[in-house]
Amino acid sequence: MVKKYWLCIFVLAFSACSSDKQPENTDNQAYFDLPGYFKKEIARLQKIDPQVNKTVVTNGRSEQKNIKIADWAQELAIFVDADINKTSWRGSFSVSKTDSTQRFTSDNKKIRIKELAITNKGTQIKRIEILVAVKNILYTSTDTLIYCPDSLYEIKKQQKIKLLSQKNYAIVGKLK
Repeated sequence: MVKKYWLCIFVLAFSACSSDKQPENTDNQAYFDLPGYFKKEIARLQKIDPQVNKTVVTNGRSEQKNIKIADWAQELAIFVDADINKTSWRGSFSVSKTDSTQRFTSDNKKIRIKELAITNKGTQIKRIEILVAVKNILYTSTDTLIYCPDSLYEIKKQQKIKLLSQKNYAIVGKLK
């Protein structure tokens, strides 16, 4: 009986320690609001439901199809996940701006997002490019993400695991 009592307390104590991510504070973001931008794009793309010419390339082998994307949130999730406004990353990115570009870069080894570049034409975003890199003693991965509204999205990944050959992946979606 005592064991069951302690087990219940133990379970309740650990269930109270939730590891769910808390939403980032969007009121005072230090950098560009990438998730906010892509949430608007996802809603817009769901509404217009464009035809997509999608090409998937794995280690040189290519497959191409014309499809309708059922879930744009899932399709563009990798872009949303490239948020640089994490509280612990504040001050870790250098910012350079011109009339047509904003560039956020970090050389911090603990931060996987190395660069976010946004190209504008007036107030319209024309291109977003993101470089994601992870490197440790067993694994090296580099992702290049490109998004051009109403035109295309591209995800390129190079992955090298020690003692295995390098793998290259690419997904290109051209909106029609």
